[in-house]
Amino acid sequence: MRTTQALFKLRGSIHPEYFKGLARDKDIVAMPLPKQLCVSMAQHLGAPAKPIVSKGDHVLKGQRIGEAAGFISAHVHAPTSGTVTAVEDGPTVTGTLALRVVIEPDGQDTPANALPPIKDWTTAGRDTILARIADAGIAGMGGAGFPTRVKLSPPPDKPIDTLIINGAECEPYLTADHRVMLERAEQIWQGCEIMRSLLGVKTVRIAIENNKPEAIKAMQTAIAKADGDVAICILKTEYPQGAEKQQIFATTGREVPSGGLPMDVGCVVENVGTTYAVWDAVVNGNPLIERVTTVTGHPVAEPRNVLARIGTSYADLLAFCGGLTCDAVKIVSGGPMMGIAQSNLETTTTKTTSGLLFLEASRVPEYTSMPCISCGRCVVACPMDLLPAELSNRIEAGDYDAAESLNILDCIECGCCAFICPAHRPLVQHFKMGKSRVILKRRQAQTKS
Repeated sequence: MRTTQALFKLRGSIHPEYFKGLARDKDIVAMPLPKQLCVSMAQHLGAPAKPIVSKGDHVLKGQRIGEAAGFISAHVHAPTSGTVTAVEDGPTVTGTLALRVVIEPDGQDTPANALPPIKDWTTAGRDTILARIADAGIAGMGGAGFPTRVKLSPPPDKPIDTLIINGAECEPYLTADHRVMLERAEQIWQGCEIMRSLLGVKTVRIAIENNKPEAIKAMQTAIAKADGDVAICILKTEYPQGAEKQQIFATTGREVPSGGLPMDVGCVVENVGTTYAVWDAVVNGNPLIERVTTVTGHPVAEPRNVLARIGTSYADLLAFCGGLTCDAVKIVSGGPMMGIAQSNLETTTTKTTSGLLFLEASRVPEYTSMPCISCGRCVVACPMDLLPAELSNRIEAGDYDAAESLNILDCIECGCCAFICPAHRPLVQHFKMGKSRVILKRRQAQTKS
C-alpha cells in the first residue's frame, strides 16, 4: 500500500465555495422510523422495478417488494416491516411520476432474513457473489444509480485491470461519503476486496480529494496491509474531480473515448457508499434499504449526515434536523452543481440520494440570461473539452444534427460552464434538452431501420 498524488491534472474545472464545514464534523446518526415510507420503484438507472406486493400485504424488513424489470434494473426491498397501504404513482426527484409502494411501519422492524450471510466470500464463487449483489438490489450510490451487478460483469472483450474507489465527493456542501470513509473505512476496504476479486484485478486506486485529510488517514489505516498494487490517490480539490471519466484520467492518465465507457480503458469506478453496501450485502446479508444522506444548508437548524431508510420523505429528513431557522428559497436534491431543484418536500429518498440542500435568498441570486458574448470562459472550464457556447447556440437554433456532431452526448452536465458564464446562459438546461433530442432522433432512426 502507498499514498500518491494524482499525476494528471483535470482538464477545465472550477472552484466553487464548498461549505462542507456545515456538516463534515457531524457523525452519522440513524434516524428513527418515520410514520410512513414511500419506496419508489424508479431509484436506479434503467427500467423501474415491478411491484410484487399489493395493498394490504404485510411485509418484513428486507423483503423484496419490487422485481428488477430488465438487464439494466435492480430489485427494491422493504425498508422495514409493516403494512402496504398503497401501490400508486408518486413524485420522483426529477419531477416525473413512477410507481411506489407506500408502507406504514409497525414499529417492530422485523427482518425477513431472506439473504443469509456468506461466511467466507473468498470461497463462495464469483457467480454466487454476483447473485448476492443483484439480490440485494445494489445500485451506484454516487448519483447515477447504475446496477452494480452489471458494472461488475464486464464482457469478455473488455478486460479490466484497475478498480477505482471514488471518495472524491467534489460537490459543495455534501459530506456523506466523507463520513462513511471516516466511520466505515475497514468495511469499505473489505467491500473493495470483494469487488477486486470479482474483477480479477490487482490494481486498486482509492481516490480522495485533498480537502479530506481525516478520510485519507482513515483509509490509509484500513488498507495498511493490502496486497498488490493498491494506492490512495490524493486528488487536488477542484470540481468535478468526482466525475467518473475525470477521475480515471486523474488517477491513471487514461482517456475514455468519446461515446465510450470506463471499461473501454480497463477501469471500473465504484463509489465508497456502494462499496460499503457490497460488503454489507455479502458479509451480513443486508439488502440496500438505507443510506447516508447529508441534510445541509445555512437555513437548516442542525445540518447532519443522516442514516435514513429509503422511502423517507424530504419533509421528515428536514424535521429530524430541526427544521429551518430562516426561509429557504431553493431546495435541491443532491448538491448545488448537479443536484435537482425540488418544488416541495413530498419526494422521498432513494438509493442515490446523497444530499438534501436548503439555500437562502442570498445564495440564490436572481439574474436575466443574456446573449453569448463569446468570452470563451465556458470552453476553458469544460472538463470534457467541448464547446459549450457553440453547442448552446446550435440547440437554441434547433440544429440538433450540428449539436450531435459537436459531441453533445459527451456532456456530463456538471454545470461548470453555467457556473462560469458571465452572461448567465442556461447552458446545462440547453444541453439536457439537446441530448434528449439527439437520443430520440437516434432511436427513431433505429426503429425505421
